[in-house]
Amino acid sequence: MRTRWIVALALLVACTSACNRGRPEGNAIVVAWTNSPVNLDPRVGTDESSQKAHQLLYNSLVRIDTDLRIVPELLESNLEQPDPVTYIARVRKGVLFHNGRELTSDDVVYTYRSFLDPAFKGRSGAYRQVAAVDPIDRYTVRFTLKAPFGPFPINLVMGIVQAGSGDANARRPVGTGPYKLKEFVQDDRLVLEPFDRYYGGKPANDGLVFKVVPDDTMRGLELRKGTVDLIVNDLAPDIIGQLQKEGKVRITEAQGTDYAYMGLNLRDPFLQHLYVRQAIGYAIDRQAIVKFLRRNLATVAVGIVPPMSWAFESNVFDFTYDPARAKGLLDAAGFPDPDGDGPLPRFRLSLRTSTTEVYRVQAAAIQHDLARVGIAIDVRSNEIQTLFQDVLRGNFQLYTLQWVGVTDPDMLRRVYHSAQMPPAGLNRVFFKNPEVDRMIEAAAAAPDDEARKPYYGRAQQLIAADVPYISLWTKKNVAIYQPDLTGVRLSPIADFTFLKDVSRQPTPAPQASATR
Repeated sequence: MRTRWIVALALLVACTSACNRGRPEGNAIVVAWTNSPVNLDPRVGTDESSQKAHQLLYNSLVRIDTDLRIVPELLESNLEQPDPVTYIARVRKGVLFHNGRELTSDDVVYTYRSFLDPAFKGRSGAYRQVAAVDPIDRYTVRFTLKAPFGPFPINLVMGIVQAGSGDANARRPVGTGPYKLKEFVQDDRLVLEPFDRYYGGKPANDGLVFKVVPDDTMRGLELRKGTVDLIVNDLAPDIIGQLQKEGKVRITEAQGTDYAYMGLNLRDPFLQHLYVRQAIGYAIDRQAIVKFLRRNLATVAVGIVPPMSWAFESNVFDFTYDPARAKGLLDAAGFPDPDGDGPLPRFRLSLRTSTTEVYRVQAAAIQHDLARVGIAIDVRSNEIQTLFQDVLRGNFQLYTLQWVGVTDPDMLRRVYHSAQMPPAGLNRVFFKNPEVDRMIEAAAAAPDDEARKPYYGRAQQLIAADVPYISLWTKKNVAIYQPDLTGVRLSPIADFTFLKDVSRQPTPAPQASATR
């Protein structure tokens, strides 16, 4: 990594003034990211860069707070629920779109009715439980569900588009957010300018330039050189560590919600044994992975629900690093070591992972740990799309992936309910526990978060005991930025809304020398 860093630095220093192209003057902030947005319509764009852009161009009826609860954004008060299948949303008055028109219930209805249209090619899946969306008056909307569904409010975290705007939002968005589009060059840059009439107050800077820098090392070097002001969660731990040692930039950390895990195929002849799954958990030194591979930019994970969530259950079964206990469990499961501490394994498994270097190294660490207890691991690295397809088809024994941006405990239903096995849902490890199903269903039918919490808590306990996943780590969000920036802060979901409060401290004018 160090050699690559030095070579890249030489290339960067040797480049012409073209390297500085796009660096704005004044109080505009340059942010480097890995990919260009795919679609600037919040109803359609699902990639991470598109969703970050949506957060700045649009507003949602509600937002996610630091406890991962749903709170009003465009709403003037909390959602009202007169009965189990009805939600009433009252929109703020005086909120303007970038073209000066006031946002009303017509825009909310238009946005959400899109998802009810069978011909609409967007994020319709999450809204299958919605039966109707109707205006009550100019600023009030009624959502009617097909059946009670407690997690529904999180689906209102969706940018509101202007009524009748159609497909134009994909490249010419008109939202109500703190910024409006100035320029969008695919795979190069996205330039946003402040919306002076934003209902929440004008941004503290002169605009944002999102610069696409696909290479991880080059992003770090551009920050080092000063052609980039800020990077959020888009640098490898080793590069962050190098920048930290140099002491020329500032670093802010906050606990995040991205969850790394190892999935176990419960239909596999070896992995269907609970003792084998437990042995694997005890054999992996997760703390070493966090310390040495993640450079402490993560914490050892307990489960898929993030620790800062209102629904998090801490009283669950968890693993310590205990190879001796792992060996005892494998013996009890009927898989003795054939030659004691010799080279022959108890059995052999394959571990699927991505070709990204940090995950290949992680897989090698897991391979080493499991070899110590007699489980031979064949590591198979694939491009992420191939890996995804194999996982969806059940073509794996073990695999490592991440769940990104876990915010609502309904994720437990999508990942662990027996009715959610592919292709219906995300239960890719074929987990089945009737009591877990009952707990998740009871939580979905409960009227509010407090009523949902005990059901989700019990579901987490049951899932942890059954070990369908080996929890690895939960990511820390990291912002690395130039020392003259102020207002940098991170939320658990690392949303980009904080950028409206970021500004550059003016450089002090040189003082005239005193004369005698």
